[in-house]
Amino acid sequence: MSVIPKAKAEISSLGTVGAFLKKGTCSQTLFSVLNVAFDHPLISEERASDPLAGGIAQNGYQCGQLWGATLAAGVQAYHLWGAGPKAETMAITAAHRLVKSFRTGNGSINCLELTGLDLKTNKQIIKFLATGGPVRCFSMAARFASQALHEINAAYADKALEPPAPPVSCAALVAHKLGVSDRHSAMTAGFAGGIGLSGGACGALGAAIWLRGMKTPGEKVKYKEANTQAENVIESFLKITDNRFLCSEIVGRTFNDVGEHAAYLRDGGCAKIILALVP
Repeated sequence: MSVIPKAKAEISSLGTVGAFLKKGTCSQTLFSVLNVAFDHPLISEERASDPLAGGIAQNGYQCGQLWGATLAAGVQAYHLWGAGPKAETMAITAAHRLVKSFRTGNGSINCLELTGLDLKTNKQIIKFLATGGPVRCFSMAARFASQALHEINAAYADKALEPPAPPVSCAALVAHKLGVSDRHSAMTAGFAGGIGLSGGACGALGAAIWLRGMKTPGEKVKYKEANTQAENVIESFLKITDNRFLCSEIVGRTFNDVGEHAAYLRDGGCAKIILALVP
């Protein structure tokens, strides 16, 4: 029986904090340190994840650490299973475990609840800095990075999990329609159902923001410019969803497993949203 390759390196707390100081955002930090551990560094892709920090362009939903870790899980899924339903199913399964682990360790998965602040205003950002907010984020990242590595490895040890008929992931479907590579499509798959079917802020939206922030290899993404692009995507999205961000509120339910989510997509679920995100 073949063995699923695991990460080639461990993640240290000190190394994670150092990466955070260098990268500047929680989303890029988790994406980067996990990619390094799996030996799949992707500089341009990691930089493009910056707008997911603060819970999608500072809107306060799922912590950027979860978005970044989920992208890294997608990278590893693609390297293990290639393109298609199997990799997407495994990425969603890993994302589900990541959400559970993060919530257990921190009490919530949402940035607004974790910080108690609306980071879209300058006054609240100053308060966040003055009250030691960055130190708390460093501490959370230092703990979660090694936990995330464990959860991804554990999820991918279950090779017997069979995928449903495609499409499997709303986020990967957006990626496909945007014409990106198979690898990039697989990387977004775990965003499905609000990251790991958790019902949080829409995964298709997160995928569209990340992919539209992508630059040519080696080109540095400017944070302000990337967030402006993100706000434009969000504006189009909110017009279709009646100003709702949460997957569970938009579709009126949560999904118990990957099969349920795939069936919902096959029946035309989220078609209008996907169309709005893919011009």
